[in-house]
Amino acid sequence: MRPQPRRALRTALAAALVAAPLTVAATSAAQAAPASATSVQLTGVGLDDPHKKDIAMQLVSSAENSSLDWKAQYKYIEDIKDGRGYTAGIIGFCSGTGDMLELVQHYTDLKPGNVLAKYLPALKKVNGTDSHAGLGSAFEKDWATAAKDTVFQQAQNDERDRVYFNPAVKQAKSDGLRALGQFAYYDAIVMHGPGNSSDSFGGIRAAAMKKAKTPAQGGDEATYLKAFLDARKVVMKKEEAHSDTSRVDTEQLVFLNARNFDLNPPLKWKVYGDSYTINS
Repeated sequence: MRPQPRRALRTALAAALVAAPLTVAATSAAQAAPASATSVQLTGVGLDDPHKKDIAMQLVSSAENSSLDWKAQYKYIEDIKDGRGYTAGIIGFCSGTGDMLELVQHYTDLKPGNVLAKYLPALKKVNGTDSHAGLGSAFEKDWATAAKDTVFQQAQNDERDRVYFNPAVKQAKSDGLRALGQFAYYDAIVMHGPGNSSDSFGGIRAAAMKKAKTPAQGGDEATYLKAFLDARKVVMKKEEAHSDTSRVDTEQLVFLNARNFDLNPPLKWKVYGDSYTINS
């Protein structure tokens, strides 16, 4: 039986949040992938183009949810027994790693008195643990209710962009990578978390740069991306939940071998043996 798709686990971020106050961890996340000062002139449309961004979300959802319908995941919530409490929403916000707390706080800033606001004290208490204390089935039900609110959907989009998408794309552009490389960075930061430890996005990038130069450094784009994906697979295999590397082997490497650096449709790939297609 194939492994079940997993939500984002973000090992490095979880460890950092357990050891540090929320404000410190949030600052670290925002500074996790400092862009190089080198100016690189890129061709093609970047991943921050709305259509390319939607493609990126579909690609991630195929691995995380066995579905291309990423917008159906606003309501998703469950404890996948990974030691991080609840995992929920479009990017796998976790009650044990602080980003779920930040999300609900942002939602409350946008819409005071919302259905999840009353859980802020409980989310602060369970941060850094796998506890459901003060949450439970009532929280799950209210999360599903909130997911119908466009303000909550926007809050999820905002936090996805602030913590994961924008830092990844910014760093990739600074490294001279086009849309495919930008996606490779984004998918890695979603799974492994921002930061510079060996098992985080920053550590994977550092390991790749020991093997190949980035395009911004004068290196070949394909050679560098191959080094980055190889370094990522090493980290993935260290954790049982990530040990199936098909999201690299039969997805990103397929696009790289086709030299589809602009991530242009039609796109065909497999994850966990399941086939997917984006035609336009």
